[in-house]
Amino acid sequence: MTLPRVNPWLVAVVVSLATFMEVLDTTITNVSLRHIAGSLGAGQDESTWVLTSYLVANGIILPLSGWLSDVLGRKRFFIGCILGFTLASFFCGAATSLFGLVIFRILQGAAGGGLQPTQQAIILDSFPPEKRGTVFAITGLTMIVAPILGPTLGGLITDNMSWRWIFYINIPVGLFAAFMTWRLLEDPP
Repeated sequence: MTLPRVNPWLVAVVVSLATFMEVLDTTITNVSLRHIAGSLGAGQDESTWVLTSYLVANGIILPLSGWLSDVLGRKRFFIGCILGFTLASFFCGAATSLFGLVIFRILQGAAGGGLQPTQQAIILDSFPPEKRGTVFAITGLTMIVAPILGPTLGGLITDNMSWRWIFYINIPVGLFAAFMTWRLLEDPP
């Protein structure tokens, strides 16, 4: 095991930020579906594809992420997932039809699917065995808090701005997380 040259807690915060953003998107759209459907001229039942498409794509990539991380390199794969998720978020916010939004949500879910398992692998490599329980307990909060905050944050953003901003909000967060990951993370030997 090779510990990082930078503070491992900083690495944990940065990779958890990216994961928080992705997990938040599993629930942030729930309360905005009526607004999305109305804006795009779709029915309420059709708009549920915005949720389903993301979850299905995310679930397909999750088990493949370990292999993809090995093939591409963990750092490159993680940054690619962040940037892919961020770019897809932009296109989701800019979508002009329900079909387009569903396609972009599939891309967003696929890109985001590699973030959770790769985050955990990065944290595993960044900390010595005696500190892993503590760091996993703290960073695991991202997996618990993000889906709880999603509907509240989605409602606030949709009511005060537009449903499009539930996707645009990911852009600065994603760019920051990708940059910091590029600066801090090292691939294990």
